[in-house]
Amino acid sequence: MPMEQVEIEKLIKASLPDAQIEIIDLAGDNNHFSAHVISAAFEGKSRIQQHKMVYDALGDKMGGILHALALKTSIKKD
Repeated sequence: MPMEQVEIEKLIKASLPDAQIEIIDLAGDNNHFSAHVISAAFEGKSRIQQHKMVYDALGDKMGGILHALALKTSIKKD
């Protein structure tokens, strides 16, 4: 069962409310996505920690219903 882009965004926003999120369905199959997440919460965190924050927000969906996610994170500037 594929996952809609809206659901991915909702899960990320629940953990990172200030996030600006751009999601692209790479294969048109609702299983392979690219996401760029920008949040002030990433300030002072390594890239690995930033990615972990996003993956934690997705919980058990990642690797299950959500097959693949190419992730890019950035720190939100004021």
